[in-house]
Amino acid sequence: MDKLHSIVQKQQQTLQSTGDFLALTRANEWSIAGSFSFQVKHQENKNLTKVTVLDTGLITFEPVDRQISNKDIVLSSAVHGNETAPIEICAELIQKLILGELTCSERVLFIFGNPASINISERFVEENMNRLFSEGHSKDQGNGEGLINKERHRALLLENTVRDFFEQGQALNLERERERCHYDLHTAIRGSKNDKFAVYPFRHGKPWKKSQLQFMHACGVSTILLSHSPTTTFSYFSSNEFNADAFTVELGKVMPFGENDMTKFAQVKETLTRLVSGQDLLLKDYDENDFSIYEIYQTINRQGEDFSLSFSDDVENFTDFPAGTVLALDDGKEIKTDKEGEAIIFPNANVAIGQRALLTVIPTTIE
Repeated sequence: MDKLHSIVQKQQQTLQSTGDFLALTRANEWSIAGSFSFQVKHQENKNLTKVTVLDTGLITFEPVDRQISNKDIVLSSAVHGNETAPIEICAELIQKLILGELTCSERVLFIFGNPASINISERFVEENMNRLFSEGHSKDQGNGEGLINKERHRALLLENTVRDFFEQGQALNLERERERCHYDLHTAIRGSKNDKFAVYPFRHGKPWKKSQLQFMHACGVSTILLSHSPTTTFSYFSSNEFNADAFTVELGKVMPFGENDMTKFAQVKETLTRLVSGQDLLLKDYDENDFSIYEIYQTINRQGEDFSLSFSDDVENFTDFPAGTVLALDDGKEIKTDKEGEAIIFPNANVAIGQRALLTVIPTTIE
């Protein structure tokens, strides 16, 4: 017990002095010796923040003066470990909060989703974690009934952590509903005609919120993909289970650590900084001309052993094709576009049988 306490104490001291939560996370891929908390005083306004390390990759910030907070914010990255730009953005925000350089005015949960995959610079270790939420960790997923791996256990932990975070937030203020949001930050496998875009999870008949599109626009994200069915993604989990305003946000293309042009993400960093520190978000009035909005038209799942895409790896997301174009071959069966202007997104032939290999999208508008 003394040895365990000593390890936790040393981890806390190192984190408080460096603010480098990503280093702590990467050094402890699946778990840490124990949770711990401490307080931080902002360098200028002297506001106090409670910092709690729940587990590896899971850290919360809460203003000690709870009256100033009405939002519960989840910022996740590294659900896919090789998507480094969002990891770097979140690591910087966390460091500034720990070192007292950035004030915390809302409750915030930061998540580095899959630390083990960060360390091997791969999308995942055994299984795509962004197919494992909303009970996806307990389903066949095309990999054989009863499959168990650490990523499935991790997905369940992330679900439970988000659930606890939102429920604890509501317990602070029973008189009124708190605002909940979850922005799950990613980068795409391939390039895109629209460098940044966001997937708005299926809302089961509830209206799309223009105020949330305004927030995306402030982040420099003006291409929005409306989802029309339930999924097993992290953002859908928070949206569906807790009525959180949630998006899967794609920030450019996968790049190794240190090779991202971070100037491309200045708007994202600035807007997220304003969000967690309670500043005016400086949202522009909604204008449909500011956005390119799409809806999912076809979901193409791999069904056979012999599956291939009929276009090259350098074809970008949102590339459109004429009606009748063959997009994929699945055990010899041709899968074609139906409409003029039907565009591809998230193509990936190297998925398990039964999983999504490709989406097609068509332009749309919102009321």
